[in-house]
Amino acid sequence: MQPRRSRPRRRIAFLRTKGARVHVDVPTLVLIPVIAAIAPLATRAFGKWLAIPVVIFEIVLGIALGPSVLGWVQPDPFIELISDFGLAMLFFLAGQEIDFEAIRGRPLIRASLGWAISVPLGLAAGWLVDPDAGAVFIGIALTSTALGALLPILRDAGMLRTPFGVSVLAIGAAGEFLPLIAISIFLSGRSPLHAAIVLLAFAVITGLAIWRASRGDGRSLHGAIGATLHTSGQFAIRLVIMVMLALVGLSIVLDLDMLLGAFAAGVIARLLLAGAPEQDRRTIEVKLDGIGFGVFVPVFFIYTGVTFDLEALFGDARTLLMLPLFTVLLLVVRGVPSALLAAPGSHVRDRVSTGLFGATGLPIIVAVTTIGVEAGDMDSGTASALVGAGLLSLLLFPLIAIAITRSGSRRPRQESNLRPRD
Repeated sequence: MQPRRSRPRRRIAFLRTKGARVHVDVPTLVLIPVIAAIAPLATRAFGKWLAIPVVIFEIVLGIALGPSVLGWVQPDPFIELISDFGLAMLFFLAGQEIDFEAIRGRPLIRASLGWAISVPLGLAAGWLVDPDAGAVFIGIALTSTALGALLPILRDAGMLRTPFGVSVLAIGAAGEFLPLIAISIFLSGRSPLHAAIVLLAFAVITGLAIWRASRGDGRSLHGAIGATLHTSGQFAIRLVIMVMLALVGLSIVLDLDMLLGAFAAGVIARLLLAGAPEQDRRTIEVKLDGIGFGVFVPVFFIYTGVTFDLEALFGDARTLLMLPLFTVLLLVVRGVPSALLAAPGSHVRDRVSTGLFGATGLPIIVAVTTIGVEAGDMDSGTASALVGAGLLSLLLFPLIAIAITRSGSRRPRQESNLRPRD
């Protein structure tokens, strides 16, 4: 992305790796953590009037300080690498948060059926917008749900462990995992049959790892975790990071989307830690949240704002009109099926809130549009409009859903360990 105005000379630092020099833009290196520190303070300040998710401030500040506006923060290969790791960490934490004991059965079946209904709707919408190769990219993006971004919102609202939260968790799991499967099969650049075979090989390897982790016979493992939990050894943290990078590496070797490996690693990490003492497990979760949401995940959202092509979005009237169009399509393609397949007997208020949460998307939209633009199958304007719609959905839909849910007198505000009967 080219700056629109002349800028003063910038300081560049170099990192040496095997004799090679990696350029690091110093202002960018400093301002990214500044934005990350300001964002939660802004959320707290505005929270007196409106509960705006912290990721919105991260993205908006990234746009404001990025090349599209002030130009103080520039795209940088080193920061991009950290951003990619932050995205992987986001999906890892999403996989770790999913309690399959709570969502298995009817909640997960309904959620998967809702996603299956979203697929033809998304492809049809994609074809109407772009009858060429971009239709598949648009269609898959519209079927996604931002589970990783919704988790902290639901947790902060005290709704994550309620029956309603568990239902949204199931919808988010289907809306995040199944699009990753679709990306690996249809957007990998290989024939669908070849991609399916490679995906099956990944599933077998991952399935064996999940089976081994679920046996729950790691007494010595949990002993090592407890013994090093409050020392510099930190075996538990090193173990889960090793698992995540191993499966991300496997995904890359097999030419699959790395987010698939990160998501599966989160599931395996949860199973590995399942037999540990409750207090140790909670301590590990807090530490991983600190690493993820405190360090790496904010870099992904900030860098999403930095690289957002604001000029392409507002430079063409047709592209600008696609912004509200894609926002509405998210509601139609993803929100309506999620609302219709809410738990039987759900109040209209609950169905509307469920649909709004289900229609909230961003991380997979960013991933899909990046693939589409790099492959030459999607222009940057359409990609910016689609990402912009994801931003709007993340800003508006959860806020409206939480307000609607809390307006019901029968909705508990505090978390519980209840699970839905259906």
